[in-house]
Amino acid sequence: MRETEKFRGLNGNLMAFKKEVEDADKVTFVGIPGVCSPFAELFAYVIRDKESVFVSKTDLDTTRKIERTPLGMQFTEEANPSSSVVALLGGLSMPQYEVNLADVQDMVKEILKPGGKLIGLCYMNMFEKAGWDEKIDFDCIINGVLNGEIYKRD
Repeated sequence: MRETEKFRGLNGNLMAFKKEVEDADKVTFVGIPGVCSPFAELFAYVIRDKESVFVSKTDLDTTRKIERTPLGMQFTEEANPSSSVVALLGGLSMPQYEVNLADVQDMVKEILKPGGKLIGLCYMNMFEKAGWDEKIDFDCIINGVLNGEIYKRD
């Protein structure tokens, strides 16, 4: 893959994602509960005019809608995981979660509609570090790098 553009900050990250899915009617996020699920809710917020769902790991029976509520984006009722865009979240590739790459590839084949788009959403080059960038046929990877400081009173 080759770099096509850069972004800065969280808003830039969210807008890069929004641009990538602008033609989609539905996005299926796949990730680790508790780690990736808040990111799925955040990304779903910027595309709140589209249908969004979340799949835990590769268990399609866990698929839930992500809907706007008075408390923000929330997982609600069961949903169909089939979609024109599948967004794999970086936590899937972290060794401690023991997600089998072949299971991810099989799941993507099952739920990504023909002509659909496969996106990787990660931070700190997670897919590259795990080698998944070479083993999964992503159409696009949106990678964010987080930097920060801590300030304390003297």
